[in-house]
Amino acid sequence: MDDKPGDQPENPFRGTPFEQFFGGGGMPDLNALMHQMQAMMAPHDGAVNWQLAGDLARQVIAQEKDPSPSQRDADQVADAVRLADLWLDEATEFDSGVTSTAAWSRAEWLEQTKERWQILVEPVAEHVVGAMGQAMPEEAKAMAGPLIGMLSQLGGAMFGGQVGQALGGLAGEVLTASDIGLPLGPDGRAALVPANVRAFSDGLDVGYDDVLLHLALREAAHQRLFAHVPWLRDHLMSAVADYGRGISIDTAGIEEQLSSINPMDPEAMQEALAGGLFEPKRTPAQEAALQRLETTLALVEGWVDEVVNQAAAERMPTAAKLQEAVRRRRAAGGPAEETFSALVGLELRPRRLRDAATLWGSLRSRQGVEARDTVWLHPDLLPTAADLDDPLGFREGQELPAELSEADFDAALRELLDGQSPDEGTA
Repeated sequence: MDDKPGDQPENPFRGTPFEQFFGGGGMPDLNALMHQMQAMMAPHDGAVNWQLAGDLARQVIAQEKDPSPSQRDADQVADAVRLADLWLDEATEFDSGVTSTAAWSRAEWLEQTKERWQILVEPVAEHVVGAMGQAMPEEAKAMAGPLIGMLSQLGGAMFGGQVGQALGGLAGEVLTASDIGLPLGPDGRAALVPANVRAFSDGLDVGYDDVLLHLALREAAHQRLFAHVPWLRDHLMSAVADYGRGISIDTAGIEEQLSSINPMDPEAMQEALAGGLFEPKRTPAQEAALQRLETTLALVEGWVDEVVNQAAAERMPTAAKLQEAVRRRRAAGGPAEETFSALVGLELRPRRLRDAATLWGSLRSRQGVEARDTVWLHPDLLPTAADLDDPLGFREGQELPAELSEADFDAALRELLDGQSPDEGTA
């Protein structure tokens, strides 16, 4: 059946770096296309073409207005974080971890967080791209020769394109430097994105100042936790690396699909790629790493949720409404988060935030703020996924004495960790 006037066929390049050039219905910008081709095949270090990723992310951001924060924005953020830190002093044993504040545009968020994204994505991309090369039959490898290097470049470009699209989308959604539960910005810098905060507040029956203060409380709480739990950042990143190390690709399945595809048909190749031609298969070890990452993210976000609630409940009439709005937003996620999840198979938003917040609140009500925060002393002390199944029962019956000497504390910590005797050294 003929297309109706005005109908556009589905873009075969959808989801690739070429989508923007072939999506308008007219002739593409050939100069821009050649520039894109050169960027894709340009030599790059690592498994991801980060130059291409950054260029595409900036193009996505530029599709909408990205106003530079004013001095008033910067002052409002600084004042909100300062007040937030005062309130948090009464809600947690951890001192302030904020050394500076910032109001970022979306483009500034991208520039300030790109180094941490590289650390996060590279382990996964490295093993996927390597697995793509290993998936080729030996006969094909012998015939391809130097083209194997081109396959690596193409894999890096594929990842760069998808990462760029995902980060460009995330830049339009993130509210703070720690919005997704990972410490993405420079250490100690509490940063908010005023343009996105305003867009978020527009959908709520709450004033902008209250929304800004509530988000400043969350950002300052994240900064405290990561500043005083030095192993936490590496713990999260190692879970991602453990996931990446276990990546494997179904070689037999790829051979079967490739045998039925005409390599000169770009639409068929694009459909195969979009359909998961090189999609990695999860192993039991990867599932364990994913569960560890998801559980730790839930514990981080749950602790922040609990601490912020304690700090704001009696001071902000809108605190409960804002807490619920943030919870719903984190639970629902957004298109960019879904894109990133599909890209590397990692779930960046905690499914069990409410369970974790309940666990931390229950522990505080039974044993106090110090007992709640002491759990972060060592990763072996953290609640497990099983503990989140029964958040009210975590450490039930393990009441702490009213006065705990330093020696008693060391002995109790050794017992909790691995049952060492006092003569075997402190934990």
